[in-house]
Amino acid sequence: MIRLGYDQRFWCKQAAIGDDDRMQPFVPVKALFKGRHFDGQIIILCVSWYTSFKLSLRDLVIMMADRGIALTHTTILRWVQRYLPEFEKRWWRYARPVGGSWRMDETYIKVHGQWVYLYRAVDKAGQTVDFFLCRNRDVNAAKSFLRSAMKNTRVPTKIRLDAYAASHRTVREMKEDGELPCPVKIRSSQYLNNLVEQDHRRVKQRIRPMLGFKRFDKALVTISGIELAEKIKKGQFKTGKLGGCNATMTDLWNAALAA
Repeated sequence: MIRLGYDQRFWCKQAAIGDDDRMQPFVPVKALFKGRHFDGQIIILCVSWYTSFKLSLRDLVIMMADRGIALTHTTILRWVQRYLPEFEKRWWRYARPVGGSWRMDETYIKVHGQWVYLYRAVDKAGQTVDFFLCRNRDVNAAKSFLRSAMKNTRVPTKIRLDAYAASHRTVREMKEDGELPCPVKIRSSQYLNNLVEQDHRRVKQRIRPMLGFKRFDKALVTISGIELAEKIKKGQFKTGKLGGCNATMTDLWNAALAA
């Protein structure tokens, strides 16, 4: 499911919920690509490569052409926007829990020529906790990010922040309002926050060949796919159920997407 708005990010952690509040089963993976001109394996390959490696859409067009497959860059872009939400839902079934000691920070990217802010957090092992894309860098944005992260993962035991006053005010107010447990420890350490600042590079280096985003909602979907690819690389999914350490990346994707 995608929620759009200025202070909303991309959500696709769970399968659809029906009128009876029960989790709906996934449709067979072949049904996802029914009616498509190209085989589903080609779509999965293009989407996974685009989010995993420093490739532009036109780089992928050339790579596919070398394999005898004629594509346009707009076709791949439509696949990315159409299928990434569903792919993330299916991968989420195999997610490992994250740690309780969080490093929280924000960076910035450009969307339609304007700077927007990407809030991110990792645990002490460098595992990605969550992200939140927002047009503003303020207390409300930081609160929205923490609420999202706690809803999607767990309640932290420690949060390490930089010296930005709004982040500290956010935690203080959330404790006062009862949204964040009082025992949660807050630390301000530039040295320890280097972990999340270095982790920003993984995302920003992948975004650079894309030459910017034109629309906010498209940026949400694409960044969510990049974060998914980085989680796979970090081993944040139980790949033992998907083929183990000897499985190729293609095999892992096929196993994760299977209904």
